[in-house]
Amino acid sequence: MPPARKRTRSYDPAKIRAAVSAQFGNVREAVRALDDEQLALPSGLGDWTVRELAVHVTMTVEAVSRALDRDEPRKAELSLVDLLFGSAGFAEAIADGVRRLAAGTPDLDALFARTEERLAEHLAAAPGTRVVDLRAGAMTLADFLVTRTVELVVHTDDLNRAVPGLDIPRDRQALAACTRLLADALALKAPGASTEVRIPPFAVVQCVEGPRHTRGTPPNVVETDPLTWIRLATGRIAWRTAVDEAKVSASGERADLSGLLPLMK
Repeated sequence: MPPARKRTRSYDPAKIRAAVSAQFGNVREAVRALDDEQLALPSGLGDWTVRELAVHVTMTVEAVSRALDRDEPRKAELSLVDLLFGSAGFAEAIADGVRRLAAGTPDLDALFARTEERLAEHLAAAPGTRVVDLRAGAMTLADFLVTRTVELVVHTDDLNRAVPGLDIPRDRQALAACTRLLADALALKAPGASTEVRIPPFAVVQCVEGPRHTRGTPPNVVETDPLTWIRLATGRIAWRTAVDEAKVSASGERADLSGLLPLMK
């Protein structure tokens, strides 16, 4: 079950739309240049190949168009973080869909092109307040697009790590939204104000029950960079590994977040 809901930060809908389109375009350009040998490499995500991971990226964006093809629900029920915490239950169905689409799609760039075109057409006709019907429930289009930045940024990093020499750029707005949403998810999962988590330049959140500081430097501080934070939150790197490799600094008795991570499994 997701943690109790509380208010999270707001996002500029126009910037998020642009970020989703830009990051999807970045991935498309990189995948277009991969050869068959590179596409056959293991992705690092279960038994998926790089090809299957690339197909999954198209599915995460096509989900926007498909949701807008459905009738509009009466009201939104899900918050931004609800969808993050509820995604694990659909992992098997998603994996089956990826394998089927990958097996039936010899031309990856054509798939990316169709997905990109459909997204542009649907977004041109739909306001951010439009409610969309998803597997997990209903939410606004504006919020759903923020969750797409998480999918795109996380899988951009997966692709970069899977293919030697690949360096897909990360759109700054997409990276910022992904970082902030995952930081807010931590604050919702472990409400409190005894620990401050800093992810410059994009996010600072307070979390974990305990004594609340009122001035000066808090007694428990965690600081890391956006990419390391995203990897921690999604299980791409373990807490102890990140600390040992000096990718995370953690001070204070309540600064150990190993029991709270990953947020998305």
